[in-house]
Amino acid sequence: MITKKSYRSHETVRPEAAEEGGTADSPANSFGFFPATGLPQVHAITEYAVDTWQRSVLYADVMRQRGNQYQAHLTEEVPNVLDFPSEVILSGQDLPRPVNYWLVRIVPPKDKPTDNMKRPFVVIDPRAGHGPGIGGFKVDSEIGVVIDAGHPCYFIGFLPDPVPEQTIEDVMHAQAAFMEKVLALHPCREGKPAVIGNCQAGWQILMTAAMRPELFGPIIVAGAPLSYWAGWRGRDPMRYTAGLLGGSWLTALTSDIGGGRFDGAWLVQNFENLNPANTLWNKQYHLYSNIDTEAQRYLGFEKYWGGYVFLNDVEMQYIVDNLFIGNRLATAELITSDGERIDLRNIRSPIVVFCSYGDNITPPPQALGWITDLYGDDEDVLTHDQTIVYATHDSVGHLGIFVSGAVSRKEHHKFTTNIDLIDVLPAGTYRATIAGDAPKNSGPSIGNYELSIEPTRMVDLRDIVQPDPESDRRFAAVAQLSKTNLALYRQFVQPWVRQAVTPQTAHWVQTMHPLRLSYEWWSDHNPLAPLVADTAKKIREQRAPISEDNPFLQFQGIWSDAIVKTLNLWRDARDDACEKAFEWTYSSPWVQALAGQSGDDEPMRQRPSVTPEHRAFVAQEIEELRDAVTEGGAIEAGIRAVFYIHRFCSSIDERRANLTLELHQPNCDRGFDMDSFRAIVRRQANIMRLDTDAAITALPQLLAHEEPGRIREVARTLERLRSIGPLSTAEETSLTQMLDVFEVAATAQDTVLS
Repeated sequence: MITKKSYRSHETVRPEAAEEGGTADSPANSFGFFPATGLPQVHAITEYAVDTWQRSVLYADVMRQRGNQYQAHLTEEVPNVLDFPSEVILSGQDLPRPVNYWLVRIVPPKDKPTDNMKRPFVVIDPRAGHGPGIGGFKVDSEIGVVIDAGHPCYFIGFLPDPVPEQTIEDVMHAQAAFMEKVLALHPCREGKPAVIGNCQAGWQILMTAAMRPELFGPIIVAGAPLSYWAGWRGRDPMRYTAGLLGGSWLTALTSDIGGGRFDGAWLVQNFENLNPANTLWNKQYHLYSNIDTEAQRYLGFEKYWGGYVFLNDVEMQYIVDNLFIGNRLATAELITSDGERIDLRNIRSPIVVFCSYGDNITPPPQALGWITDLYGDDEDVLTHDQTIVYATHDSVGHLGIFVSGAVSRKEHHKFTTNIDLIDVLPAGTYRATIAGDAPKNSGPSIGNYELSIEPTRMVDLRDIVQPDPESDRRFAAVAQLSKTNLALYRQFVQPWVRQAVTPQTAHWVQTMHPLRLSYEWWSDHNPLAPLVADTAKKIREQRAPISEDNPFLQFQGIWSDAIVKTLNLWRDARDDACEKAFEWTYSSPWVQALAGQSGDDEPMRQRPSVTPEHRAFVAQEIEELRDAVTEGGAIEAGIRAVFYIHRFCSSIDERRANLTLELHQPNCDRGFDMDSFRAIVRRQANIMRLDTDAAITALPQLLAHEEPGRIREVARTLERLRSIGPLSTAEETSLTQMLDVFEVAATAQDTVLS
């Protein structure tokens, strides 16, 4: 993004020149478009010419450093961009099904030691074209936030080259092994490890959690696509790519030309094509126009952006066929080679979905559509005992969701510091909002903002996702025709391609990729590089940036804005044409008939069924809840009281939730049994949801065997709700009612004991 300069309004206009649009000695007199500055015209031109030359040399030198950095990154044994020291805990290459992944422990700085009594976090970066480390490539990052909060932190990364024949299932088994290792290293009761999965790592960790739900605590997926057909008309053109290219046969061809490996640079190329203004102009112009301050930030990001990795052909084909085109994850259609169905409804941990309206790679419909795909209504979510929290950002782009320092200091900070609150939320869907602004100082420090979690409904999610059965019909036709085209390619073309490609030609094709060439051509290997480096050094020693009042500099900004607007207009026209071509092609009755679709209105995506065993389980659970209405003690009574007091409240804020933790264990600084507390809260929530009147009527029975001191201690904790914030009239009345119940129970116990 370009940081626009602030164009100042100049008021040094002589009265006699005001009507002419400028001063007599201003360039505006000659050209009519420069504001009056008071600078002599010759001086302005000279100053701008010198500054332009200096910026050009400094820009060329930064690009030279970028090339050197790229070359050095390629020679690293384990290329990554982590800004934190780490130590390898487990290598995926040593597993029974070897993969190119590894688990490392982040070594915290001495001034921020880890509290091993806190639950560990595991951060996983996407293998979507780039190398690992973006989740912790600076202090203001996801890993930085976790370290700042005192949690043990682990990171799952990967090498540039996959192990031959490794598959997506192998990676899932490796991630499960890594989680087992983290659990073994932290056998405390503070809760199971929390996991942050960025982009492609989000869907992959959810697939693993569906297979091994017992290994996971809360799971945060940031910018992760899960429902690939979803999107808003006129806004999300990337989802049309496969249909316009005829399906996944091109993926197979690309892998074959690469000698059995898919070059991640092609994925990055797809990302860059989405925003030509940024790719072709904005990013480089922003560096050029801010060359005195932007170089280090630019080089830090480019180290990640240019660190391309590879995937095996079977991995990439699986992803494209089953996810991008087939969209089979969100409707539980994926089955492993062992015959196990990957059903996201099996996940028992809370799932936090973080997405942004400014994301053109994973827009909110693709991040949230799996919920409306899997569940028919709110009752469906409850009967599967699943907790889903979603949070949306108004404007940040795709990478900013897990890279932006402002997002880390605000959203990721609040998710991390309130992970226990998220873990104990009862089943249901919730919307998380964060009030206030993130702090502008460096470091993930606490700002003046607060997390609030509001229960929501499936209808609210559908308003965001906007499911479109007709659009699904088109994408279903793409999926079917893709299978046909892929089969034709494999039968008639693939044998010839594989016969023609040698390791040497595959290496040449990868080396000559346009994105790689952009890093390769200009570095210290170029004979002109020493001259540029020496000149840039001399310029930095005597650098004097141009005045912002210079009219030529202001015209440069206007010219840049015109380029950006032109490229954006071209992008919009291109995207609109692609969308119309896609809809025209795949709305055709002939194409849909070729894809095996009938003319009826049967939905193209059937929601996964509910088994008879599940219905029997739910019926049994309801009976057990009815029997448990009179079971429990002071803890259960206190939690029911909190639910009763806030039954009309539209949101759950972190202060009230943290107060509730004290009901379970007043001195919870050490040894807090989070799993036990979570089970109690969720069970009492279900009892209250089943029959609120019966649950409250039974409170005296729950308190009948408690010590009077313990009853009054819980009552005092409840009374502190008044000090947290103003209560509504209904909440105040309910609190008074509950305090009376507890006091009557304590008095009765005093009588019994006396």
